[in-house]
Amino acid sequence: MPDIIKNFINGLALGATQIVPGISGGTIAVILGFYFELIEAINHFFKNLRKNLKLIAPLVIGMAAGLLLFSSIVNFLIINYSFPTMMFFIGLAGGVVPHIYSRVRENGQRPRVRDIVLIILPFIMLVLISFLKGEGASLTNPDELIDNITLPFTLFIFFAGVLSAAALIVPGFSGSFVLLLLGIYHLIIYSLSSIRVLLTDFSNITLMINICKVLIPLGLGIIIGGLSMARLIEGLLKKYEKQVYAIILGLILGTIFTLFGEPMVYRSGVSSFIIVIGIITFILGAVSAFLIGKKRL
Repeated sequence: MPDIIKNFINGLALGATQIVPGISGGTIAVILGFYFELIEAINHFFKNLRKNLKLIAPLVIGMAAGLLLFSSIVNFLIINYSFPTMMFFIGLAGGVVPHIYSRVRENGQRPRVRDIVLIILPFIMLVLISFLKGEGASLTNPDELIDNITLPFTLFIFFAGVLSAAALIVPGFSGSFVLLLLGIYHLIIYSLSSIRVLLTDFSNITLMINICKVLIPLGLGIIIGGLSMARLIEGLLKKYEKQVYAIILGLILGTIFTLFGEPMVYRSGVSSFIIVIGIITFILGAVSAFLIGKKRL
């Protein structure tokens, strides 16, 4: 498969999963095997412009397409079949754990006490953060927020973009989950979904302005946050590769644990039949991630 097509498909997967709070784009990038290549391409973009463009351009286009094409589908599945849908995504995160753990082990040896601490600390951090999320964050009315956007709120959206991009870059830390914590997740999803409406009616100037008021400051924040975090992670990987993998492992385990306690997982109801279907989708996700990771990690 040509690299451009492969990178576009990877972008589609990355875009689709960003709609789901709790699912880390960094984790998906690790599973699909382009995470570290992407970090290097971002930090040294002009050093090998042609090669890096072949990775980043189709990836970004695919991610944008994934957000637009799959936002309604993923939202439909989460609203109507939340448990099996979320179990599939949880399985994806779980399937890559053995490969990350193997990177923590040095020459086949057991992790040292320091490595175990580096796994436990981010795990505890994510668990504590999950308790900070209020129900009101997911119940905010997007129309009311857009109507009341002020300069301070615009700066807040920009700041949210910086944080969500940093979380997007870090495996195990979900950018959409950060937006949910900050109370603007539904505002962002609403704005993204509105783009399709705008494409059918460019004369709707009010809708265009509302979309721009949300997505422009968010996009600028994502660019700045992503560039800053990518440079930091590359620097850490060069000096502390094993320790970075230990932290990544802790973040992924923390994500899996907190997702099981996320009300969104159970929003469409749970029965014995749904649990069985959920177990099947979890296994499908885990096996898929394990097999892909076996080839690429």
